[in-house]
Formats: sequence, C-alpha cells, structure tokens
Amino acid sequence: MRLDTVVGALPRPSRGKNEARRLRVSGRIPAVVYGAFKDPVAISLNPKDITKIIHSKTGHNSIFDIDIDGVERTPVIVADEAYEPIRGHLLHIDLRRIDLSRKLRVSVPVHVSGESKGVKQQGGVLDVVTRTVEIECVPDDIPNQFDVNVTELMIGDAIRVSDLPVKDGVRILTAGEAVVAHVVGIKEDPAAVEAAKVEPEVAVKKGGKKEEPVAAAPAPEKGKKK
Repeated sequence: MRLDTVVGALPRPSRGKNEARRLRVSGRIPAVVYGAFKDPVAISLNPKDITKIIHSKTGHNSIFDIDIDGVERTPVIVADEAYEPIRGHLLHIDLRRIDLSRKLRVSVPVHVSGESKGVKQQGGVLDVVTRTVEIECVPDDIPNQFDVNVTELMIGDAIRVSDLPVKDGVRILTAGEAVVAHVVGIKEDPAAVEAAKVEPEVAVKKGGKKEEPVAAAPAPEKGKKK
C-alpha cells in the first residue's frame, strides 16, 4: 500500500564495519537502495523512521518515498533487514526501488476473526494453517491483509485460499487448494480410553464392594504330619 510518507536519507561515502559502527553510535544505520535498473546507492538513515513503517498496519508491504539528500527521490519497499540478536535493534536495511506501473510479488498476511460454531457447539479445535498468501499486482493494489471470518465453520469445514476475496488486478500465486483455516475434532487418546475402562473396576475394589476370591489352603497329604 502506498503511504504518504517521505524518509530522509544521506549518501554513505564509505562502507565497512568501522563506518557502520560509527553510524550506529551517531544514531543512524547503514542502508542500501537498489533495483529498477539503476545502480545501488549506499545511504544512512534514522532507524526510527523505518521501524515506524515496519510496525504500521501495512508493515513490509508499505510503499513510501526515500529522499536521498535531494539527489534522488523514489518510491521504495523494505526488501530485507537485520537486527541485533539480543536487544533487537535494527542494524541494517535494504530498500528496493518500486516502479509503480509494474507488477510485483509480495506476501500478504491473513487475519482470522470470529468464533467458530464447530468450536463453540461441537467442541472442535480451530486450526489456522496458512498465515500469509503470496500475490502479484501493481503496488497500488496491494491489500493490507486478507480477512477471513470462521464463524460458520463446523467440524470438517475449511476455508481455502481459493475462497479468499480478491479484487480485480490481484493474482494469487499460492495454491488455491491450500487450507487457510479448518475445524477439526479432538482425537481420543487410546491410552486415556483404556484407562477409563479400567478405572471403575479399580474404584469398586478400593471401595470394598468387590474382592478378589481367596484360594483355600491345600489339604495336607495323608501320612504327613501337620
């Protein structure tokens, strides 16, 4: 989805670990802009600007403008990012130039809502299988998400990718027969079933109502002393 957002950036004259470290100390991070049949450009930017976009409703499918110190202004999309493993700070970002007239492939999240009747009335379990769907379309037609309501699903029912609502101009690349969500019954544990069969008998024995027969002592043989 196209955002009315412009992120400012500065050209990065040099590369390397030392330069990247100096940038991060100053509160900026290294980045690269590439694609659209143009040479890649090394830049630096404020990580807060990018983090805000990534955490927005449109997330990684957000299309925004990058302004490289007035030299180049172009629409881009987040292609890749790297995070510090312990604190989770953004360390590096790759931005891909976008031609607004050309189709591109992106992954769109699936949002599941509603309480399934199969869960509420039949005691089933809702299983969400597919959480993202790959599509192809021009940038302006990228949906924020696919909304799926599972209220009417009973045990054995399923919603598949082919059931998703798709507007004109959007082509779904994920297999149509792929299950998005379905309701399944709870399988019985054979061990638990067997235990349930044995338990009542054990309870009777403990209650003293039924006792095992006691074998009579064998009679002494003739000619032997007792």
